Amino acid sequence: MPPLMVSHATFGPRPEAVPAVDVAGEFETIARLLRPLAHPDYARNLSDDVAVLPSRPGHDLVLTKDALVESVHFLPDDPLDTVAQKLLRVNLSDLAAKGAEPFGYLLACHWSDRCGWPEREAFASGLAADQKTFGIHLLGGDTVVTPGPLSLSATLLGWVPEGTAPRRAGARPGDAVYVTGTIGDGWLGLEAARGRLALAPDRVGALAEHYRRPVPRLEFGKAVRGMVSAMMDISDGLVADARHIAQASGVGLALDLEVVPLSAAAHAWFDIRIDPEAAMERLVTGGDDYELLLTAPERDEAALRREADRLRLRLTRIGRVVAGTGVEARYLGNRLDVGAGGWVHGG
Repeated sequence: MPPLMVSHATFGPRPEAVPAVDVAGEFETIARLLRPLAHPDYARNLSDDVAVLPSRPGHDLVLTKDALVESVHFLPDDPLDTVAQKLLRVNLSDLAAKGAEPFGYLLACHWSDRCGWPEREAFASGLAADQKTFGIHLLGGDTVVTPGPLSLSATLLGWVPEGTAPRRAGARPGDAVYVTGTIGDGWLGLEAARGRLALAPDRVGALAEHYRRPVPRLEFGKAVRGMVSAMMDISDGLVADARHIAQASGVGLALDLEVVPLSAAAHAWFDIRIDPEAAMERLVTGGDDYELLLTAPERDEAALRREADRLRLRLTRIGRVVAGTGVEARYLGNRLDVGAGGWVHGG
């Protein structure tokens, strides 16, 4: 990937329709906002075509990449510091599911015409805050301008002891199924950010915060990577991601939705629903939770709970792995038809 340098983007048959790139502005963005975020040893001051990383004996390098597009993954009026943090955190959540230690990231910014200097400063400040929180640095990337919408992507790199990264394909009949944290806050947070929830202001604020800045479960992922048979993060929705594990492992997952953990804000929303089954279905298919979904032999439950308790993290057993295929989701004994089970990617 090229460094964080200027590219003149063209779209379609009429390049003249593309706004001219402010070259000075682009290089100023790199020099003043992004270069201070660069890794001091390996990013080559963002002035070369590459970053050069040393090998780490006894470890595997784990890489993941996610993109955020305005009006698809975040709202047009979301503050860009929180957009930057969400960009890093959804990728860090993938590293958490592999039990990896974050190292650094590559960044691509496709600035739209709404991204003036204050917006770029806010974006960079969000990156800087999370670099400090998670102990990572920028390694390189690219910036361009586009007639819209704003889109961003990051490639995260992390290290895991050789051969220990959990897979989706590993669940076996008899294993128990667990989730960390709470489920449904991602979708409810989007509704909160859109002003669609009739809840107390503190509830609305907590949900919107979860949507904008999810918390990757990095420490728990590292602590349990040797105990789990399969693990992934929940981005598409609890049921959809359970299906991913079932398909990859060649097994079935039986989920008891009445025990799915809910936050206080989600409980407040759920308790005023007329149709509890429909409400539960919405929470377990909404996505954007970024909790960990894992399977493990029953003999390891006590050890898993010790690690969760040590980290003050909620861990809930929500089902079991069975022979067969797919996911069977039940609520109070009734089988629910949840369709796709969550977000289905079209690209």
